[in-house]
Amino acid sequence: MIDTIIVSGGNIMEDFALDFLKKEIDRAGRNRIYLIAADKGLDFFRKTAGPEGILPDAAVGDFDSLSPEGIRFLEETPGMEIIRLKPEKDDSDTQSATMFAIGRGAGEIAILGATGTRVDHVMANLGLLFLGEDHGARIRLVDAWNTIMPVKSGTALKKTEQTGNFVSFFPMGGDVEGLTLKGFRYPLNGHRLTLTDSGLTVSNEITEDTAEITFDSGRLLMIMSGD
Repeated sequence: MIDTIIVSGGNIMEDFALDFLKKEIDRAGRNRIYLIAADKGLDFFRKTAGPEGILPDAAVGDFDSLSPEGIRFLEETPGMEIIRLKPEKDDSDTQSATMFAIGRGAGEIAILGATGTRVDHVMANLGLLFLGEDHGARIRLVDAWNTIMPVKSGTALKKTEQTGNFVSFFPMGGDVEGLTLKGFRYPLNGHRLTLTDSGLTVSNEITEDTAEITFDSGRLLMIMSGD
């Protein structure tokens, strides 16, 4: 279950993001979900804050991309922990926010606003998924059309819990050996998945109540998506 949500500064559909926050808070309770604004992500909270608005527990960043209104919001919002970074740093604001979350014990993290028009930022954020895995945290990137996350061998996917209609898989950091997909429209059995043939595993569909993913070695990225 998600225990931490980071709102980053990429393209974000405010209605979707606010609905996502409310659903997770309703499910777990406000005191069980820790909310972090990564730099420009604070502008999302500023725009949606009202008499009953949802406010972040912490803001992380150098805040160089934050609007003037966002700066005032940062300075005037009570009870929010501020982790102010130097502009000259070796990682992104979203990565710093992720490591801050992991450092305080986050186990299941969702990141909103991590996709968009800046493909370089998207690629860096994909790396965060496996950075989290290396530190014992499960991370997913979520937007209105996609849920992006690493999967381990032996993962079972319930059709009723998937995002959208399509499931795609990509190797990350090397080939995935012995990939087997069961319960999908296009099954595989012991396939060696490389980046150059990953078109084979794009736009698959779950056809059984539960689908199974197993592989022998490598790192596998899953994207559940809808049009």
